[in-house]
Amino acid sequence: MPFSSFLADVLAIFLFVFWLWLLITVAGDLFRRTDVSGWGKALWVIVLILIPYLAVFAYLITQGRGMAERSARRAENAREELRSIVGFSVADEIGKLEALKKAGSITDAEFARLRAKLVQ
Repeated sequence: MPFSSFLADVLAIFLFVFWLWLLITVAGDLFRRTDVSGWGKALWVIVLILIPYLAVFAYLITQGRGMAERSARRAENAREELRSIVGFSVADEIGKLEALKKAGSITDAEFARLRAKLVQ
């Protein structure tokens, strides 16, 4: 087996995995959406099955920004849920930062940067 055939096979496997990941990402986003009716979802699924390449690219082009916003919102909700379970509070963390600053472990600039990151 020549090296060029090996590279072609590796590239083909990579592209297949990438394509499968895109398809799963689009389907996952589609089924998590609450602003699309059941009929709309069914239509997208039919199109994804019949012409998958065009459907995935069309969905990414038309819904790309919305996908990013929904993903960011889900991540933020997950962070907030984790914080509520763990008992994280911004005030507690700022108190810890102030203690580190008083102890000299962090500089004023680091304190300001980390505090700004927490307050966001």
